[in-house]
Amino acid sequence: MGRTLTVETPDGEMDLFEAEPSGETRGAVVVVQEAFGVNDHIEDICRRFAGEGYLAVAPHLFHRSGDPVLDYTNIEKVMPHFEALSVEGLMGDLDATLDHLSKASFSGAQVGVVGFCMGGTVTFLAAVQKALGAAVTFYGGGIAEGRFGMRPMLELAPELETPWLGLFADLDQGIPVEQVESLRTALAGSKVPAEIVRYPEAGHGFHCDARGSYHEASAKDAWRRTLDWFSSHLSARG
Repeated sequence: MGRTLTVETPDGEMDLFEAEPSGETRGAVVVVQEAFGVNDHIEDICRRFAGEGYLAVAPHLFHRSGDPVLDYTNIEKVMPHFEALSVEGLMGDLDATLDHLSKASFSGAQVGVVGFCMGGTVTFLAAVQKALGAAVTFYGGGIAEGRFGMRPMLELAPELETPWLGLFADLDQGIPVEQVESLRTALAGSKVPAEIVRYPEAGHGFHCDARGSYHEASAKDAWRRTLDWFSSHLSARG
């Protein structure tokens, strides 16, 4: 179940996939896409959150460049859309998404954000710029070099406004373990709860069961930790 609706951003209309829980709603979750668009997997993640009692929404961040759904095996087609993103545009999209949730009676403290791959980086940025209930990053890059015009995560770590959990894979060729551990050290200066978990047997994309890199044991543990993080930090609906 789920539906696609449209919200207004500073750069025009943006689609938003939404999945509603069937019973009592515990809170809301923004699901931030991988670099392959809001595909079947991202929509499935929204439905899984809905099954846990959350109103889940996934903004179509590639709306400025045609809003494609891209194949996992063709990274060359991804790059033009990835490179078209900016901090200003991403935060405009997040504001539009949060406004939609506000109209559905969810305050910032009742909203979590979770992102995968590219979306994991966007989630970290959101956790720095917004005081939300909780944030979870799955294997988001940009630790030492930054992305989308943002400063490196190492520099931004002490500025976190939202409780943040980072889930990383030791076999991820794009995110060295040394960088992950440097980020862990930088998080010591955070004023909000912040944790990192590493998965020794997993590689990049380990949570996505539509990819060859899927690692079931790590994915199940990471999903449990994500739900626990949201349960611990999101404010209950009044």
